[in-house]
Amino acid sequence: MKKLTLSQAAPFIILMLVSIIALFVPSVANFTNAGVYNSADIAWMIVATALVFLMTPGLAYFYGGMVHRKNVLSTMIKSFVATGVVSVLWVAIGFSLVFGNSVGGLIGNPLTYLFFKGVGSGAPWSLAPTIPLMLFALFQMMFAIITPSLVVGAVAERIRFSSYLLFIVLFSLFVYAPIAHWTWNPQGFLFKMGILDFAGGTVVHISAGCAALAGAMVLKRRKVHLENKEIPPANIPYVLIGTGLLWFGWFGFNAGSAFAANALSVSAFATTNTAAAAGGLAWMFFDVLKGKKPSVLGFCIGAVVGLVAITPAAGFVAIPQSLFIGAVAALISNIAVYYKSKSVLDDVLDVFPCHGLGGIVGMILTGVFATKNINADGNNGLFYGNPAFFFTQLEGLAIVVTYSFSVSYGIFKFINWVMPMRVSKADEEMGLDASQHNEKYLQGTILVKHKGSFIEQERGLAEVINF
Repeated sequence: MKKLTLSQAAPFIILMLVSIIALFVPSVANFTNAGVYNSADIAWMIVATALVFLMTPGLAYFYGGMVHRKNVLSTMIKSFVATGVVSVLWVAIGFSLVFGNSVGGLIGNPLTYLFFKGVGSGAPWSLAPTIPLMLFALFQMMFAIITPSLVVGAVAERIRFSSYLLFIVLFSLFVYAPIAHWTWNPQGFLFKMGILDFAGGTVVHISAGCAALAGAMVLKRRKVHLENKEIPPANIPYVLIGTGLLWFGWFGFNAGSAFAANALSVSAFATTNTAAAAGGLAWMFFDVLKGKKPSVLGFCIGAVVGLVAITPAAGFVAIPQSLFIGAVAALISNIAVYYKSKSVLDDVLDVFPCHGLGGIVGMILTGVFATKNINADGNNGLFYGNPAFFFTQLEGLAIVVTYSFSVSYGIFKFINWVMPMRVSKADEEMGLDASQHNEKYLQGTILVKHKGSFIEQERGLAEVINF
């Protein structure tokens, strides 16, 4: 048997220790406040929670289809494995850090809901009074899962799997949890400032986009990027499937953030679809203006950018303005991707130009187009004569961008100091599917019979195959 290193054994040991500690958390009755709940709201929020969960495998398909064929599986599992890592982390301490009793408006007390203690029997969350606290916690867990998954696209094709697992844990604890607490906990300091982020423009997309930028800078460029080689996407139908799953799941992401089956959830549903449609078309048509042909990838990427941009605004803006938000965000991201391609930054799948900038545009335009006509608990933006709120959004935006980038950069540097984050040159050349997972994605190859046995051969390399 091969001798295990500490870094290989540590994840299993930590998981078992957490599991053993969980045995000593006392059991309590669930849903003791059943009289205050609304059955329709519960049904909708269960569906919304499942829809948001579906976005993570959707993201895996979306990313997996765009990388090189030899890195498809490694890219997909780095996104999807967050469903395991963050679920355990959220139950153990994550929910407490975000929604526990605030410590100075900066972070939640980790003991408030440690190992979900009291979540089943606790009073409903103040902003979701008609559903059980546990359902609210599970809905929020899905947001925590997908956020580190987004970063994968920037560091794909060169990061070790073990290093990325550690990144998920540290990012969730030191970037996601504080920003989510500041923004969504009524005791958080950004919430008290009046920052509006309906479903995660700052908490999810800006934090992940800035972390992606930091990761790409720390890991530096791939060999193919240094050689200026163009790598064709492994499977464009995967990208199309992933986009469909993301778009579908995003209805739960945004409309579910109303926390009830009400008029606001319907409005958020409508603005979400409108922005996605406008974003996909804007990206594709702008490519045509640049002399390109309309592409599947272009529409898919533009639609996702539209979804990103409308996320902070979904429950605060009207439908006509959501069309503008989706189109403008896609245009800005398209231009940013072009200039990034001319730079030395190796953000493989353009996470920062699409998710980072898309979230930034969405937050800014929330400050412009938010209106109390849509959500009385929101605010009027610059377009409706309230420049003060617009500048509040800008202030909050600056805080989140600075914090998420600097802390994420520190996390990547720390991990790289503890263990090498980047695979060896030989492993990068071989592909991470084989070198990191001992598995292989066979799409794009055929099995050819040669001297009595079958061997794998690339499609299109030989027109005639003799058996």
